[in-house]
Amino acid sequence: MPELDWLVAAFPNFLRYIVVSFALVALFLWIYVQITPWREFALIRNGNSASAIALVGALLGFCLPLANTIAHSASLTDLVLWSLVALVVQVVVHIAMRLLLPHLKEAVEADRNAAGITAGGFATCFGLINAACLTS
Repeated sequence: MPELDWLVAAFPNFLRYIVVSFALVALFLWIYVQITPWREFALIRNGNSASAIALVGALLGFCLPLANTIAHSASLTDLVLWSLVALVVQVVVHIAMRLLLPHLKEAVEADRNAAGITAGGFATCFGLINAACLTS
């Protein structure tokens, strides 16, 4: 079936990119939960919405530029390098949020959704800007 030849030829490259991308997401999550002063997964297991919103916003803030980098990268090395830039941007955004909102930790731990929405929203917005910058 010649119409499937392109799929067979492209599949190994797809596998390489998906495995590397999932590893980059895992790396981002590991670093993010290390730098936050609250314990996301424990809070989420206990039903803390603010922590879940903040974490998902940060994950989106990383995955938006990651997806853009996947779509435009020339190689796996290119993908990894630009994804690491996106990771650094998210770390900087988180640190800035903690400086601007010194009681963010207490607010997230107290399940105040305003804190989670703000943290997650800022991370998503800066991730979107970062994703756009990666195409220029």
